[in-house]
Amino acid sequence: MAAENFNTDPDLEIIASRIINASQSMVFEAWANPNHLKHWWGPAGFTNTFHEFDLRVGGKWDFTMHGPDKGHYHNLVEFTKIEKPVRIEWRRHSKPLFNIAARFDKITENTTSVIFRMIFDTAEECSKLRPYVVDKNEENLDRLESELAKMK
Repeated sequence: MAAENFNTDPDLEIIASRIINASQSMVFEAWANPNHLKHWWGPAGFTNTFHEFDLRVGGKWDFTMHGPDKGHYHNLVEFTKIEKPVRIEWRRHSKPLFNIAARFDKITENTTSVIFRMIFDTAEECSKLRPYVVDKNEENLDRLESELAKMK
């Protein structure tokens, strides 16, 4: 597959990436199947309640993240692009507002590059979240790897 050219601006996005020891199709399944996604989505210590998960362009993902501090965080997103097994993208309709672009590139049969981009409309919004989410996104990818190990 040809490389995609993204218009990038480091002031508008936060990127996490990782090489994962799992096939591209398995990585996509972990993101696309709510029975897997609910186990790993979010930082360490978080759990999820999914109210709706309609993985199609225009479909909604409505869920509540439950933090270890007993906080409950409602999230509503709309899927904007799905290309199995390469990409899932969505726009958040709950604050803070940003887009997500998750890309899964096959390196070998059992190795996949995951690139997770949070794309903001303003540098101000991005800079407000950057101090918190960089480490949390790494925790999220750690949890993804744990879920993939259970899927094997």
